[in-house]
Amino acid sequence: MRICLIAEGSYPYVTGGVSSWIHSLMHAMPEHEFIIYAIAAERKQQGQFKYALPTNVIEVHEFFLDDHIYEEAKWGKRYHLTDVQRNSLISLVNGSNNVDWAALFQLIRSNQFTNVGEFLSSKDYYELVEHLAKTKYTHVPFTELFWTVSSMILPLFMLLRGDVPKADIYHAVSTGYAGVVGALAKIIYDKPLILTEHGIYSREREEEIIKANWVKGYFKDLWINYFYTLSHSIYSLADEIITLFGRNKEIQVELGCEPERIRIIPNGIDIHDYNQVVRTVKDDTIRIGAIVRLVPIKDIKMMIQAFALVEQQLSNVELFIMGPAEENEEYYEECLQLVQLLNIRNIKFTGMVNIKEYLGDMDFLLLSSISEGQPLAILEGFACSKPFISTNVGSCRELIEGRLDDHFGPAGFIVPVMHYEEMANYMVKLCLDEPLRLEMGKNGFNRVACDYTRQAFITSYKEIYRTLGAVM
Repeated sequence: MRICLIAEGSYPYVTGGVSSWIHSLMHAMPEHEFIIYAIAAERKQQGQFKYALPTNVIEVHEFFLDDHIYEEAKWGKRYHLTDVQRNSLISLVNGSNNVDWAALFQLIRSNQFTNVGEFLSSKDYYELVEHLAKTKYTHVPFTELFWTVSSMILPLFMLLRGDVPKADIYHAVSTGYAGVVGALAKIIYDKPLILTEHGIYSREREEEIIKANWVKGYFKDLWINYFYTLSHSIYSLADEIITLFGRNKEIQVELGCEPERIRIIPNGIDIHDYNQVVRTVKDDTIRIGAIVRLVPIKDIKMMIQAFALVEQQLSNVELFIMGPAEENEEYYEECLQLVQLLNIRNIKFTGMVNIKEYLGDMDFLLLSSISEGQPLAILEGFACSKPFISTNVGSCRELIEGRLDDHFGPAGFIVPVMHYEEMANYMVKLCLDEPLRLEMGKNGFNRVACDYTRQAFITSYKEIYRTLGAVM
């Protein structure tokens, strides 16, 4: 069977998290062929893969959201839009779930729609923005609205005009642009479509846009609603919608998913892969670790601020931040400046490493994210019997404290997002209490060994592929 995995901003350009999940899924299914449809922000990422691709990957189809800068515009064309097409375009930019995606796809991929830049210079597009200006944005400059909407839909339309590889099953690993490509493939080829949503994409974009300096305040809701609308495309068309834990399912239902179409399949890990992880250094130093990409959504600055407070109280502590920094070099530099400003002595930024070479010497681990799904980092830490202190995001509370029917006991502590003082207090508590660290580490190990196995995760997806493949 040939399966097209559609990923945005992750595999194969970024390590960890969703990328690790994709890599593990393909490795576990040598009986299938995989096509990677990879959506990335910038063409300079082309071919810059962070993974050695499994042998059953037969193609990597790359699309870059900045490619629209190369398209020339021709002015003055008039399109003859049907009412359905016009209303779908209005719904798209208006933040509505009433988009007729089949009609929109047909328009954008039709012969009359030969140049996206040409459409954005047409009378039809002008009238579209004019409608938006009169109905929702009466007090903002029309020119700003015109170019803001252009910057929103231009990369999307370029994406939709691109080639979609033929496959037996399409599997998007997020909503957003990846979800729209999945919906497009479903319409074009009438093949089964699966969505696995690790975190809630539209919520994550909302959090980023609220904090973003590049979006003016009065346009933030325009961008936020746009991403919610994109996400609804695959919610409405997917044959299978999968999430990782109960709270995510509740949010998906709030966003318009039919609850009976959603199933929960947790992430899984093989604890035996970590049998060789052992402590190699025996001294009085307490080593704290974080397996994390250095990007704003992981809120590394909170972690640094918390450690600064810990270092003021304890002299024998070190923090190892283990993960790549090149994804957002500006943010990495800001983190280094914060370390210097706070006069912190014992933080080590390791860059990309083999975490198995480090985990054995860690006493406990941290996660300070603003948003998460079901972090593989926590499962990896638990597989090595390491307790966690984490912000209350995604399924972190469920992983650390257990579900209602759980009998293993707490495997760490949960703190509110951005509350670095509370994180610091728990860090000091674990630093000073070795028996508690060992007990919580054991609880985490037992929980992951029972409830989050790689075998269960892979078996579930093999059955989904088999079932959907049988009805093609």
